[in-house]
Amino acid sequence: GGGVIGDMAGFAAASFQRGVYFIQVPTTLLSQVDSSVGGKTGINHPLGKNMIGAFKQPQVVLADMAQLKTLPPRELSAGLAEVIKYALLGDVEFLTWLEQHIDALVAGDETLLAEAVYRSCAHKARIVANDEKEQGERALLNLGHTFGHAIESYLGYGVWLHGEAVATGMVMAADLSCRLGWLSEADVARTKNIIQRAKLPIKCPEIPLDEFLSFMSHDKKVLNGQLRLVLMRQLGQAIITKDFDVELMQQAILANQEKA
Repeated sequence: GGGVIGDMAGFAAASFQRGVYFIQVPTTLLSQVDSSVGGKTGINHPLGKNMIGAFKQPQVVLADMAQLKTLPPRELSAGLAEVIKYALLGDVEFLTWLEQHIDALVAGDETLLAEAVYRSCAHKARIVANDEKEQGERALLNLGHTFGHAIESYLGYGVWLHGEAVATGMVMAADLSCRLGWLSEADVARTKNIIQRAKLPIKCPEIPLDEFLSFMSHDKKVLNGQLRLVLMRQLGQAIITKDFDVELMQQAILANQEKA
């Protein structure tokens, strides 16, 4: 299955008898490039996504490209959100490659999808190897996720796919990075363009700001009561920071919502 099945099975494997072996067989693009790799397992809670979980590494991950032929277009696009994430957070050359091939990836080109999965897993494996329990660098993998999880939690899990929420979350992160003077408006436009070409949303439905902020306050990156965000100093260079103007963050959230 996809990320939900993999996370549930992994959490059960981590908990039963304090840990039994398990194998990840991801059958969605999102789970192949992200959730099946790295050992994070968890289940959702009304207060927030993946609030209950454990670190449990699978014995092996079997990613069969043929399974991607079974995906609806919406699921394939959702997976591409996480692929784009790796490019934005740490590999601007990969971003250029995606811009060259995104239309064929959306169309399901097997060779290009295999390359995208390989490159994404290599990025994640490198970061996880340096920081398995997310004490530092691994949090970079949450680019777009703090905003995205708030969208998912407010709308209700499953209304928007995880990748769709992350896509809009990455736009919010890029917008805030621009307001802080780190990204140019052209960088933000480039971010929006690749996300739109992947058939993903760049705005979320209107969400009351106080509720949006409340869900963000439950994020696992909150440390000593202070929210930390993954933002971009430049395309391909993400940072984890608590040094941002909250008012500018609120502006970035509101600017990327569809007004009712």
